[in-house]
Amino acid sequence: MNINKIFYGGLIVIAFLFLVISLIRYNNRSLYIQEQELTAYLNDGDIICRLGGKIWSPIFAEISPNDKRFSHIGIIRVRDDFVSVIHVEGVSSDKRGYTKDVPLKEFLKAARTIGIYRVKNIDGYLLSDVALNYLGLPFDWDFDMDDSTKLYCTELLYVVLKRLDPSIILNTIWLEAVGKYILPIDVVSQSENFLEIGYWEK
Repeated sequence: MNINKIFYGGLIVIAFLFLVISLIRYNNRSLYIQEQELTAYLNDGDIICRLGGKIWSPIFAEISPNDKRFSHIGIIRVRDDFVSVIHVEGVSSDKRGYTKDVPLKEFLKAARTIGIYRVKNIDGYLLSDVALNYLGLPFDWDFDMDDSTKLYCTELLYVVLKRLDPSIILNTIWLEAVGKYILPIDVVSQSENFLEIGYWEK
């Protein structure tokens, strides 16, 4: 009798723990923005801005002088209903930073905020095609905008836009930590060259 009580009591405890763990996992997923929330709004060549969940994400967001909602950007590519993001990460899962093309779902991992912006007067299809030319280039830890053999996230956008429209102007800021002028993340949201399509927050 006591053995049966212990056995069934143990099963109840295990079932309860399984339920709690499942709920925690579900809730953690719901903390982040999901792919299906965005896809209806996306065009090829759109610029996607995010605030990630990594420890350094708020630090990067703070660098922007005006709009501190985002810490990273990428360029949307849509082909045959498959959506990916071309972007440059300083540190990634394979321990090296470079320009890559990843599925939208991967880019959204741990995204707490997302902004979608459309470049005015430039064909988005061309924009994402030109961005492909920079795949594999290493992350620019020197933050040197005069050297396009290495790139950081907004620098990728800058070199692509300059190839398509040399007259375009994006405002830089002086970053004392690196002793150079850089393109902050809010160069997109604060520029008249871009139209905001949507903003999502969790």
